[in-house]
Amino acid sequence: MKMFRTAMLAAALMMGLAPAAQAADMIRKVDSFDFNADQSGSMMMKIEGTKVTKAAAAKQVLGAINDAIPNLGYKASMHTVAPAATAVPYGTWDRAAMQKGIDGLKAEGDIFGKLTPMGDGLAAAAADYAKMARPAAVVLVSDGASNTGIDPVAEVVAIYNAQPGICFHVVSFADTAEGQATLDKIAALKDCSVAVKGSDLLADKAALEKFVADVFYTGAPAEEALVLHGVNFAFDSYKLDAKAQGLLDEAAVVLKEKNVKVTLEGWTDSIGTDAYNKKLSQNRANAVKTYLVEQGVPAANLTAVGMGKSFKFDNATEEGRYLNRRVEFIFN
Repeated sequence: MKMFRTAMLAAALMMGLAPAAQAADMIRKVDSFDFNADQSGSMMMKIEGTKVTKAAAAKQVLGAINDAIPNLGYKASMHTVAPAATAVPYGTWDRAAMQKGIDGLKAEGDIFGKLTPMGDGLAAAAADYAKMARPAAVVLVSDGASNTGIDPVAEVVAIYNAQPGICFHVVSFADTAEGQATLDKIAALKDCSVAVKGSDLLADKAALEKFVADVFYTGAPAEEALVLHGVNFAFDSYKLDAKAQGLLDEAAVVLKEKNVKVTLEGWTDSIGTDAYNKKLSQNRANAVKTYLVEQGVPAANLTAVGMGKSFKFDNATEEGRYLNRRVEFIFN
């Protein structure tokens, strides 16, 4: 069966279809998130056996996480500890804007005499956290060491008590027992917390992807999903234009030859109500099914499902909204 699916995928690619980058069925676990990066003196120390500072490695990890987050319509911000500051103001998450903020973090700096007021930094960010859409995630990237001022564990407890629906996750660059113990205590405060080592995320792509999935979304990409680039729809429409019909003509040839069962998932952009877009997405899936049946594909092999709004592509741009107005083929 796997060989058959692979052959089907290859045939589809030959006629201009492309695999879905992040296929359907992903549902965000959180509505907003914050990156909180420790910029203290201890983070400016080099990782043992390397010429790379912990702060530089933390920047790499944050960039990798930012790249791996699926575009599901999050709100986001970024803060720093030592000094306590807002690096990216809260608003609609934009991958490029967040990366610009990450690029602006320090990778090197003074070490001696620079203790870590982590608790003070978290307390300073608490007012901003209160504004975040719930559920919300705070990804704390730190070595947990050399703390001074407010106890960071006590401050996280205070935030939890005052702000339901928020959860701290820990990316550790600790190289001392003291630092790791502090981070472990924060991670142990709630069952929702995910705690990982930054070095693992840098060394293992699978570990990075698991962390992103654990924190940001449920579900997974379909094993084999195809997006028919060109089978997109005008705003508020489910009419197939000539380009779409041409691509579906080619798809019908393969579907008839292989006699495979396919689910047709219709999608919309984010404009309009959920109820309206659910109906519109169903009409788009139905339109593709009807056309394929007219070309001789057995109706019993096709299931049309309206998925509603899509956030796979950027709904803030005209191009992104156009790409979201699509139908995906899911091979059963």
